[in-house]
Amino acid sequence: MKSLLTVIRYVKPYKLYAFLSIGNNIIAIIFNLLSLLIFIPFLKLLFEDAEPILVKPEFSYSVSYLESLFNYKMSPYIQENGQEGALFFICISVAALFFLKNLFGYLARFFMAYIRSNVVRDLRRDIYARILVLPLSFYSEEKKGDIISRITGDVQEVEWSVMNSLEMLFRDPISIVLSLFVMLNMNAGLTLFSFILLPLSGLLIGRVGKSLKRTSSKLQIRMGELLSNVEETLTGLRIIKAFNAERSSDNKFNHMNETYNKTMLRMMRKRDLASPMSEFLGSIVMVTLVWYGGKMVIDADTNFSGGEFIGYIIIFSQLLSPAKSLSTAYYNIQKGAASTERISEIIEAKNNIIEKENAAPLATFQSELTYQNVSFAYGETTVLKNINLSIPKGKTIALVGQSGGGKSTMVDLLPRFYDPVEGAILLDGKPLTDYKVKDIRSLMGIVSQQSILFNDTIFNNIALGVENPKMEDVVAAAKIANAHEFIEKMPEGYETNIGDGGGKLSGGQRQRISIARAVLKNPPIMILDEATSALDTESEKLVQDALYKLMQNRTSVVIAHRLSTIQHADEIIVMHEGEIAERGTHDDLIAQNGVYKKLTDLQTFA
Repeated sequence: MKSLLTVIRYVKPYKLYAFLSIGNNIIAIIFNLLSLLIFIPFLKLLFEDAEPILVKPEFSYSVSYLESLFNYKMSPYIQENGQEGALFFICISVAALFFLKNLFGYLARFFMAYIRSNVVRDLRRDIYARILVLPLSFYSEEKKGDIISRITGDVQEVEWSVMNSLEMLFRDPISIVLSLFVMLNMNAGLTLFSFILLPLSGLLIGRVGKSLKRTSSKLQIRMGELLSNVEETLTGLRIIKAFNAERSSDNKFNHMNETYNKTMLRMMRKRDLASPMSEFLGSIVMVTLVWYGGKMVIDADTNFSGGEFIGYIIIFSQLLSPAKSLSTAYYNIQKGAASTERISEIIEAKNNIIEKENAAPLATFQSELTYQNVSFAYGETTVLKNINLSIPKGKTIALVGQSGGGKSTMVDLLPRFYDPVEGAILLDGKPLTDYKVKDIRSLMGIVSQQSILFNDTIFNNIALGVENPKMEDVVAAAKIANAHEFIEKMPEGYETNIGDGGGKLSGGQRQRISIARAVLKNPPIMILDEATSALDTESEKLVQDALYKLMQNRTSVVIAHRLSTIQHADEIIVMHEGEIAERGTHDDLIAQNGVYKKLTDLQTFA
């Protein structure tokens, strides 16, 4: 029931609406019971099964008191208007009671709808907020499609399975308790007999419910895999077509889709078993009670009349409906429990990038960045080993070396995308962990090899993260990034939507938009991660010119494969297998005739 408690935690802010829903449900249940109870004394009077009561009965908390009171009120009416008149009156009374029952039932659902919609909204809000907060290391272990499945399919499942059952959980137990109270007052022996039968049926329902939860959990996992496959297909569609891999991709998807279909079929069959099973078990209980109660009516010593027995069966039949609903709710909650647990995995996921409670604010970068005995590993794979490096303010440091040497990991540690396993990174002599994470990142601008743009306007992509951006500032940043000229030629200028991932732009245009975004942020520290490696010669020249402008009067850390672009760096760091192999200026490293010299010779030869 942990999953149910998770959902109830989200209901707490709307407890007023919950109380209003419960209150209206109680009133609706009372009117429903009154509409049924009114038949018992009426049947006795109508068919002369009881003597008219002419003296007002004394008050007591019992069904017999209500029966006697009704008898006392109806006896004169039957005598004056006859049985047909009394029958008309009772029909009008029952209709009025049913109207009131349904009115308050609607009000209960009216308030419950507000809770349902808001809880689902809050779930999606918290999942998305958590997606933004969790460190990059979390997503290296997760599939994007599975994350999307949790915020879409799993939340939808919670809405339909769990939230849809909350009303039953609020309403039906009250209905069952009140019905049992009436039944105990009518015939305690017969009611206790029914208590023996109901738990047996509940045991069978519980066993099927647990199986349903397991199947539902597998179903959500399969959906995550399916969405991941679709996401990968859309991302790599160009390569799939280029390598004529449509058939193999189609076969892979069809296999996953068929697996999902079979799991869905098992889940639906188990879920659909809930209603007929609970109905059949209820009918067995009903038949047994009719047999047992009928014997009591036949036995004159039990003082249990036929009218009371008919009324008892009517009340018990009303008990079966909420009991059946509860079993359905139990199935739905078990089915939704798997989705709730998957949602909780995101919301309760541990964030390894922890900000100290007394973290200091950080407004400026004053002296230097320092790697102090820094080591880092992805799981069991060591990526950086005992790195020691100082980056003075205003200097340009270049990182070069083989792929997988740890260059990107080194720069990812600066904005605290990850934290070192050993050692520390100091900013102005204090560890990064002593500062507020938001303040650290506000001092840094990043231009990566792969331009990360969003399906939005050019203006909004450049102004990402800037509060109340001004058009003149965005235009000025675009001019520095050599992007203004091509932006003006776009159909709607800066308000042109660039499509998913900037798909309407060329590679060089996308990169210049990224640079304009960094220029507008105007950070004192720039991180350039192979920003020109994927461009053609003409685009590279424009982008490189924009980068030179961007790096002026800033501290820059540049990762480069094309060594010609970093020859004027203040210091070049040569990385090899997670360690600093060489360091110095371009001329110094050439003179050393080591790893750097080999890299330059290879590129010259190429």
